[in-house]
Amino acid sequence: MSLTFNDFQKQEINFDIEKLKEACDQVLKIKGFDTSLGIPHFAGISLNQIPGDPESIKGSKVRGVYWTKPDSSGNEVSRDEMIDESKYTEFVEDFKGTYFETVYNELSKKYKLGRVRLLLKEPRSTLSWHRDPEPRLHIPIYTNPGAIMVVDQVAKHLPADGSVWITNNTKYHNAFNGGEENRVHLVACILDYKFN
Repeated sequence: MSLTFNDFQKQEINFDIEKLKEACDQVLKIKGFDTSLGIPHFAGISLNQIPGDPESIKGSKVRGVYWTKPDSSGNEVSRDEMIDESKYTEFVEDFKGTYFETVYNELSKKYKLGRVRLLLKEPRSTLSWHRDPEPRLHIPIYTNPGAIMVVDQVAKHLPADGSVWITNNTKYHNAFNGGEENRVHLVACILDYKFN
């Protein structure tokens, strides 16, 4: 089997990393990361919601459904609840005027977006080995050389330089932060992207 980086696709769009960091800091002053989501060392802040429905960005709706193989049996199980990503079309009012609103509007012109979130991976921690219903768009904002994403059996560090990546999260993958600083990515569910 040959390993390929095809599951990490850099896009032809770029954003200002200093403005992304500033916007992230602004959002964190308005609303800190919700660390009560039931997953250790993981937290999220939703940047968009179902129109008029602030409940659509709370609790398990920040996580959404995923599949995992939790033990040596290799049997796949589903975790959390299914989300209708296509309903998430309203940018959260509290974050309007930040650079993230510009980013959201630009991405919306190019991709069919579902939920758009800031996701935190704390230092020296990892996500479970899992797969998601759709590909994910990543814009790293804060990272370090020890923050790595693994899709299938390929590991890659995504730099915080304003680049936009789409990762094949429909395959089994995880992300780990082996550094000593937080890893924060803007992560969007992409509903119309196909990997070859």
